Amino acid sequence: MAFASRPPTQLLLGRLTRQLRPRRGACARTMVPDRCFALELPDCTLAHFTLRADAPGDPQGARWDPRLAAILGSPGRNYSLCLPVAPDAGYGARVRAAKLHQRLLHQLRRGPFQQCQLRRLLSYCPGGQPGSAQHGFLLHDPWDCLETRRALVELLRACEESPHPHLGEFETDPHGQLWQRLWALQDGQQVEVGSALVMPTQEPPLHPVLPDLPSSVVFPSREAARAVLEACTSFIPEVQAVLDLVDQCPKQVQKGKFPVIVIEGLDATGKTTVTQSVSDSLKAVLLKSPPSCVAQWRKIFDDEPTIIRRAFYSLGNYIVASEIAKESTQSPVVVDRYWHSTATYALATEISGGLQHLPPAHHHIYQWPKDLLKPDLVLLLTVSPEERMRRIAGRGMEKTREEVELEANNVFRQKKLCSTIAEKRLGSLTALWLSMNLFHCTI
Repeated sequence: MAFASRPPTQLLLGRLTRQLRPRRGACARTMVPDRCFALELPDCTLAHFTLRADAPGDPQGARWDPRLAAILGSPGRNYSLCLPVAPDAGYGARVRAAKLHQRLLHQLRRGPFQQCQLRRLLSYCPGGQPGSAQHGFLLHDPWDCLETRRALVELLRACEESPHPHLGEFETDPHGQLWQRLWALQDGQQVEVGSALVMPTQEPPLHPVLPDLPSSVVFPSREAARAVLEACTSFIPEVQAVLDLVDQCPKQVQKGKFPVIVIEGLDATGKTTVTQSVSDSLKAVLLKSPPSCVAQWRKIFDDEPTIIRRAFYSLGNYIVASEIAKESTQSPVVVDRYWHSTATYALATEISGGLQHLPPAHHHIYQWPKDLLKPDLVLLLTVSPEERMRRIAGRGMEKTREEVELEANNVFRQKKLCSTIAEKRLGSLTALWLSMNLFHCTI
């Protein structure tokens, strides 16, 4: 069933409603049972709902979140767009899904979609099974335009590679119940493959994306990060050079007898001043992560999806670790950023919602990789957001895309705050935080 030559929207909906009603029971059985969704709201909170074959009552005492009801039941039409990835899919499938997700995001911000509201949507199976999370979007068209519908179908038709995105459409029946109809691409046509009742569900104890983080952005080992970049050699020529440099580093390195100090912090918190001052005072070697041998390719990897970007920075840490092992046999070593920054930005990027959704302080995601050299001391530099922006403006530097969003977007400000909190949690398990005045440094 294709949308290409449909009658006006109201006639179309009436026809689909009549067709859908007698088939709902059969279609719903084709759906994965109890598939849940987490929708990111403008105030950095999450609203959860689930899909069920019928309505046995409020599941486990859950009640409708009025904010969610206002979004899904508001005038216009809502569409969900998710990328199915099998739980046992390898890194190649994850990389392809991430690339497609990035492309869809860019396209959903253009053309006929500019009149729509775009929200971050996460689909997952309850119970915290690794590999169940599927990233996607909720698109709200306030005008319920036929052009939006057609553009969505054309967007899906253009996605020839696997995985094929799944398009869901929300509809309220005559009894006031909300249903999601699921469409898929088959032989170039959009056909209905299932429908399920939308029901409230309770928020899980931990963010549903957490079980997937070790295989997507917070890599527990060098080999895990390397496997991601290996899946990118066909479309990023620089990957092979990075892998060659990593392979030249010993897999197990030991720190020398001299201390290793890592200094962390966001841009414009004084890292350059402090790292130089501390290294001068201690007559230490100053290193940076990513190291200079791969820093020339940062711009290339910064434009890639998170899973690729974090794999690049993770492997950069292992190259730095090799340098630390060598230099710390001769003198103290000061490192400008290390594993803390890599993991922190990954968490802030991947965990939707606000501060309350960060993993608890002793969650295993904060554990230091067993095959990565540990520093002796980590220093975290912080300044107020206002002071940070004043410093950036005083430097006369052009603001990056992130800085512009930081000023204008509350969600992005929360993400940056997540970064700071996550750095504290990461560091609290691996190092001692000291006040900067112990080094008599002016920041």
